[in-house]
Amino acid sequence: MTATISANGFIEIPPLFRASDHVQDGQTCDIERLGRGEYRLRVRVDDQPAHSSSSWLDILFDCPVQDWYEPAAGRQTTDELPASCFA
Repeated sequence: MTATISANGFIEIPPLFRASDHVQDGQTCDIERLGRGEYRLRVRVDDQPAHSSSSWLDILFDCPVQDWYEPAAGRQTTDELPASCFA
């Protein structure tokens, strides 16, 4: 992908990359100069913006392992517990 440097020196990360890597407005990046004209950009994962509106459901949907949940084989209710448990 190609990005253009603005007159102010800004580089826009293409929307496809931002969406697939969950990059949000306000996150900070580390830029490392590898050599003349060669740079490495790393978005800080531990530096989530304060206005992040991710819910627990979004976090679960982002889980890399799909279909991991299996319900328990049996069903247990309080009816099956002895009365001594409630004394």
